[in-house]
Amino acid sequence: MSDCITTFFDAWQIEDAELRLTKINSSVTEAIKYNDPRTPETVNGIAALNAYVGMFSANAPGWSAKVIKSDTIAEVTRVTVAFGGMGPDGSEQVQLGQYFVEKDGDLVSRMIGFVGTGEQN
Repeated sequence: MSDCITTFFDAWQIEDAELRLTKINSSVTEAIKYNDPRTPETVNGIAALNAYVGMFSANAPGWSAKVIKSDTIAEVTRVTVAFGGMGPDGSEQVQLGQYFVEKDGDLVSRMIGFVGTGEQN
């Protein structure tokens, strides 16, 4: 899968702010709106989104975000993302997140993320 959603999540592992900005800029609209459980309010615009994603790479060096599943209904795409890397104990860890994505043309215009996939354990 090589689309704007995958491109956006590929940016999460880029520590260099300018390189990350280039990747994000190629995947989202200028008026992007982004929310997840760690955003107290909506992140608006590419610069703010780049700064937010940069916090992930700074706080979890070596970790990546990879789209592992997606489907689309009525112009909304549901995406499951695996965030993974070495944990503090030296073992590989993976955390899943689920996102609901709206696009404007070939770019992400709105994204809302949730911890986990909504499945009960």
